[in-house]
Amino acid sequence: MLGLPVTGNTKEYEETQDMKAGKNIPLGVEITTENKCGFCTNSKCCTYITEELVTPRSMHDFDHMLWQLSHRNIQAYKDEDGWYLLINNACTHLESDGRCGIYDDRPMICREYTNDYCEFDEDSEDGFDLFFEDYAALLKYVKRRFKTWSRYATTRDEHLNES
Repeated sequence: MLGLPVTGNTKEYEETQDMKAGKNIPLGVEITTENKCGFCTNSKCCTYITEELVTPRSMHDFDHMLWQLSHRNIQAYKDEDGWYLLINNACTHLESDGRCGIYDDRPMICREYTNDYCEFDEDSEDGFDLFFEDYAALLKYVKRRFKTWSRYATTRDEHLNES
C-alpha cells in the first residue's frame, strides 16, 4: 500500500527537500503514519532511550548529573516536559535494514510508541530548551547558573569527611 492515500495523519514530501534530509521518498508519495517507518533510513527512534529526571535544582543535583554525563553515550536535555537523560545505545534487536528483529514479540513500550510526529518529521533536538552533549557542556552551564560552584566543588571532599 505504499504511496496510496489512507486515512490518518498524512504529509506530502517534496523529493528535493527530503533527499537533502537523507529521506528516500519518491516524488508524489504521500507519507502516512502507516508507511512512514518504511521510508526512515536511520531508525533513530530505536537508537536511544530517555529517562526522565527529577528537575535538578541544587548544586548537589547537578553534581549528580555531572557524574551521569561522565559515562559514554550519555547526554542530557530539558524540553517543555522536563529534564531527561539521553542514553545513546541502539536496540539489540534493530536489524541492519532498520527493521525490528522481534516485531511480533516486541515490548509494550515499543507497541505504544507512535510515529505521528517523530524524528522522521523533525530532529528531536529542535525541541530542546537546553542540551548537554557531555560533561564539559553541563559543567559550563552549572558554573554560569551557580556563582558559588567553585566553592562548592572545592568543598565536596569536606562533606564526605563530615559523614
